[in-house]
Amino acid sequence: MKAFLKSNLAILLGILLLLSGCSEVEITGRKQFNIVPDSTMNSMSFQSYGEFLSQNKLSTNTEQTQMVKRIGSRIQIAVEQYCEQNGILDRLAGYEWEFNLVEDPNVNAWCMPGGKVVVYTGILPIAQGETGLAVVMGHETAHAFAKHGAERMTQGLLVQMGGLALSTALKDRPELTKNLFMQSYGIGSKLGVLKYSRTHENEADHLGLIFMAMAGYNPEEAIVFWQRMAEQKKGAKPLEFLSTHPADETRIQNLKNLLPDAMKYYKK
Repeated sequence: MKAFLKSNLAILLGILLLLSGCSEVEITGRKQFNIVPDSTMNSMSFQSYGEFLSQNKLSTNTEQTQMVKRIGSRIQIAVEQYCEQNGILDRLAGYEWEFNLVEDPNVNAWCMPGGKVVVYTGILPIAQGETGLAVVMGHETAHAFAKHGAERMTQGLLVQMGGLALSTALKDRPELTKNLFMQSYGIGSKLGVLKYSRTHENEADHLGLIFMAMAGYNPEEAIVFWQRMAEQKKGAKPLEFLSTHPADETRIQNLKNLLPDAMKYYKK
């Protein structure tokens, strides 16, 4: 009898956990399971971001640095406007936006929780200007906005820690929890490299197009940008950015399908 009650209690707790962790991604409407508080993700993000900046060289190219910050500021305003218009400003609670250009030949860029963005100088030649880079930064910001990393960390808590509560995990297994966060956001030997699922990639493409359009950048440029990335993929040396952001005909076709919706938000 006790075993029966214990089993039912476990099932009930599991159902309550699932219900409390279910949320909906804005714009796409996809249901996601996330039990990691934004405040915790932001705190870990800010610490990791600070450590990264202390260990890497910021670009001394004033013009390129200002371009990154200008694009970032316009996308930030677009995201905030979208949230205000849709009554979800609380989604950005705790955000401390920051945009930096780092001297690194790798073709890469990333955004962590709370609006912490880094662009590598190696991606600038492929971006070929402000609008091309807005494609990248809009896409990466969309990953953070949609809480894809937190979703992955939730999965890690369930799989690697048997559903251990985050507060307990942080207290009793801090190193493992930190490593889990680093894995969720690709932090480590290849910081920023995260193999998001195709669902996450498609979602970031969709949201990213809308954010760049609201920021005043022509979303049609996304097609041209990803075509250039696809050409780079044919090179002998695999690109770090492409290892996690597949640039193929399927993706380009999906972007073309999403363009009519994104163009509704385009402010020239």
